[in-house]
Amino acid sequence: MNNRDCYTNRELSWMQFNERVLNEAGNPRVPLAERLTFASIYQSNLDEFFMVRVGTLMMQMRANEEVRENKTNMTSEEQVMAILKRTRELEKKKAKIYEQLMGELEPQGVRIINFNKLSSEEGALLEQYFDNHIAPFLSPMIIGKQQPFPFLNNRQLYAVVLLETKNGKRKIGIVPCTNSVFKRLIEIPSRPGTFMLCEELILHFVSKLFVKYKICEKSIMRITRNADIDASDVYDEDLDYRGMMEHLIKQRTRLSPVRLELSREIDEKVKKDIADFLGICQEHILKVDTPLDLSFVFQLQDFLRSKTELFYEKRSPRWTPALRAKESILDQVAKKDVLLSYPFESIKPFLRMLHEAAEDDSVVSIKMTLYRVADKSKVIDALIEAAENGKEVVVLIELRARFDEANNIEMSRRLEDAGCRIIYGLGEYKVHSKLCLITRNTEEGLSYITQIGTGNYNEKTSRLYTDLSLLTGNQEIGAEAAKVFQALMLGETAEETDHLLVAPKCLQNKVLALMDEEIAKAKNGQEGYIGVKINSLTDKVIIEKLIEASKAGVKVELIVRGICCLVPGIEGKTDHITVVSVVGRFLEHSRIYRFGTGDQDKIYIASADFMTRNTVRRVEVAVPIYDEAIKQRLRHIFDTIMADDEKGKIQTSERLYVDRDLGEEKLNSQEFFYEEAYRAEAERETF
Repeated sequence: MNNRDCYTNRELSWMQFNERVLNEAGNPRVPLAERLTFASIYQSNLDEFFMVRVGTLMMQMRANEEVRENKTNMTSEEQVMAILKRTRELEKKKAKIYEQLMGELEPQGVRIINFNKLSSEEGALLEQYFDNHIAPFLSPMIIGKQQPFPFLNNRQLYAVVLLETKNGKRKIGIVPCTNSVFKRLIEIPSRPGTFMLCEELILHFVSKLFVKYKICEKSIMRITRNADIDASDVYDEDLDYRGMMEHLIKQRTRLSPVRLELSREIDEKVKKDIADFLGICQEHILKVDTPLDLSFVFQLQDFLRSKTELFYEKRSPRWTPALRAKESILDQVAKKDVLLSYPFESIKPFLRMLHEAAEDDSVVSIKMTLYRVADKSKVIDALIEAAENGKEVVVLIELRARFDEANNIEMSRRLEDAGCRIIYGLGEYKVHSKLCLITRNTEEGLSYITQIGTGNYNEKTSRLYTDLSLLTGNQEIGAEAAKVFQALMLGETAEETDHLLVAPKCLQNKVLALMDEEIAKAKNGQEGYIGVKINSLTDKVIIEKLIEASKAGVKVELIVRGICCLVPGIEGKTDHITVVSVVGRFLEHSRIYRFGTGDQDKIYIASADFMTRNTVRRVEVAVPIYDEAIKQRLRHIFDTIMADDEKGKIQTSERLYVDRDLGEEKLNSQEFFYEEAYRAEAERETF
């Protein structure tokens, strides 16, 4: 039976997710200042989506590749056109929400204004400010034979003007508006809390930059460029791998445009000329009714800091009750497994464990995979300390972590200078696993302490993303982790595993086998259950297995924050499948796999989403949970998120995400978990 009606296009599903982010910007139940953050996140998400996904699709179009999406059979061109259509619709929605936000900010003493709302005295002061503090740092240019169309930097702001000479000839003028010398927000001297955007000030006085011309039309513009370069595309045998990645970063800044945004409508011929120069169709030129760069909202938040009611209640990660702070973390983990749940619990126990390992005479080696780390990383500091103390430190640092390449290159240099052995990923596969192995030489012999997580070793994001981290002294898991590292050091991947699920060769197939066990139970009249919490679901092989499970009567509960290519609730096919998405204060990032019910269930936490790139094209690791108390805790976490009807939306068979009411009081799972963490800390202090 054809299951095509059970699928949603990947790109359009992602846009639904970003709309859920935008909806939080317009949600009156979210504190006002925090709604500004969601508006900015919506825009930065969309920027990256165009840079990566639309960029890839447009490269396929330019190469005349007949590539069809494998679920809905849409061509690259059909997907791009659908994306542009949906973007225009969402821009209208964003404009309404932005206008609403600005209106609600005014009673709080903050406003963004234009020249129409200024007195003549205020206008004169701003003109003086422009003349003295902005104009000297601008570089206006007129497009002509002697001055060709300039290179436009990715996501930077420019004023574009249609100029007319005295004899009626028309030309295009361009003024870069992004500059580190002057401020983006310019405060009106006579009205504290009232600001004008610098690009609007430049646009208003742009005639002073082109004094010999009449200004016919003007607008702010912003270009988005493709950022999707594969390292294999820039291979240079004269460069080492790190040098090649640095070359890649430089190349990215000059890739083809995929979108041009305009703040005002301008002459069609001017638009055509710009489109021709940029090499894009006019369909890729979008009129935007909000500021083209919303990052200034964080400065507005700073102005509002004293009004605590406009922000979320202050929360900070708590120390886990599973560990005693004054005793060795290594020794405690050797005796019992510990689960850390970020951001509700702190990453500090893991960081302390790393520092202990760096100083402990019994520790002989630390091996670790790094994908994204903080700018001033305490993890890096601990690894350097360990190497300087004579430990063997092996770090696989993935230089291809998109948009974090430069930071990873710098960190790799620091580690290498300290004497760490560095591996730059595998040629064919990105290494996305979150795996740390500490090897000790004890009186009883070789001993392992292993950490396996769902999120990066990044202190900053551990306060912003929900993630899970298992610390275990289980020697069988440690031995398998050692085999994973042994393979990586040889440039290979794990071929077989008994405990861990390790992509690319031992994850998808084992997940399918676990699902088959639940299908067999259902066919034998027993209760079959599959529960999965992930960021994205696109792997067609796994989706087909979930459809098969539903048809067999297996209860399937999916918590999918972002892309979900599976449509639930279709009679006879997916009617036993429930899909929930949670978009809240913290980014849902943890991955949990559940198979079966009761005491015999199998539970894993993992670094892998159910996307083909994760399941068969990357090195990923999922770890089984053997400690019964931790299993019960993960069931509790999963079930609580499934019941979230404050931030959780349920997907319908019509591919819509809608609200639901499950109880008298709305449940916000993230706030609930923080309350639990604070309560657990208070109870521990009582005793």
